[in-house]
Amino acid sequence: MSGFSAQWLALREPYDAKARDKSVLDAVAAAFRGQPSVSVVDLACGTGATVRALEPRLPERQVWRLVDNNLSLLAEAAALGRPPNRTVSAQPVDLARDLEAPLDGPVHLVTTSALLDLVSAEWLDRLALEAAARRLPVYAALTYQGRASLEPAEPFDLEVIAAVNRHQRRDKGFGPALGPEAGRHAVRSFERVGYHVLPGASDWVFGRQDREIQLQLLAGWAVAATELGDLPPHAIATWLAERRNLVVAGQSSMRVDHVDLFATPIASR
Repeated sequence: MSGFSAQWLALREPYDAKARDKSVLDAVAAAFRGQPSVSVVDLACGTGATVRALEPRLPERQVWRLVDNNLSLLAEAAALGRPPNRTVSAQPVDLARDLEAPLDGPVHLVTTSALLDLVSAEWLDRLALEAAARRLPVYAALTYQGRASLEPAEPFDLEVIAAVNRHQRRDKGFGPALGPEAGRHAVRSFERVGYHVLPGASDWVFGRQDREIQLQLLAGWAVAATELGDLPPHAIATWLAERRNLVVAGQSSMRVDHVDLFATPIASR
């Protein structure tokens, strides 16, 4: 599930927090306004970024069940508990094999961040069906959309981004991944089971001063493009060196498109 290091998650979290769509967050908050408490299950929780993003917007009394297959990340996330108002429990689960168990029990809201583009169409359809069977609203944030713009543009940018998108569709443990199609597929999946879906753009925006995250992201893209084997390695290496030089010189900026969704059962609105 969280196939990411704690260091990468820490680096991206402030950009994720800034990117999260405010209208979608407001809709989540409105859905639980006036309630004395809320129970949330967070799928593929990582280090608990979704807890930190939603805590100020939910009722004061909160019970979080954090789910991941990475025990070290789970341990860090579990430390977010702050009795008596916020209770956090960690549940190690392989979501690819056992999605239903975390959704059972007293749950009011399902959340996840940066997960849907890693899963298969079949798995995402299953999530929609299981949520609908329990009439659970779902907040899914920061799903990669497959579009990125880099300034200043370099001739090989489009080839690398296209290769990254092809790599995104490889199996990430859930079957062939939806990658850039995940946001659109999620809307269709939830609408089919009688949900209203509110989308909102949650693009990463990196300015010239945001050097470290740009360098990390570019390196990751170069690795993904190389792993595919359908672009010349020397061309990828040259592209990466040129883009790194622009970042280090403070001349590079980037936008990477993501989408947030809040899906709610229509009859309960």
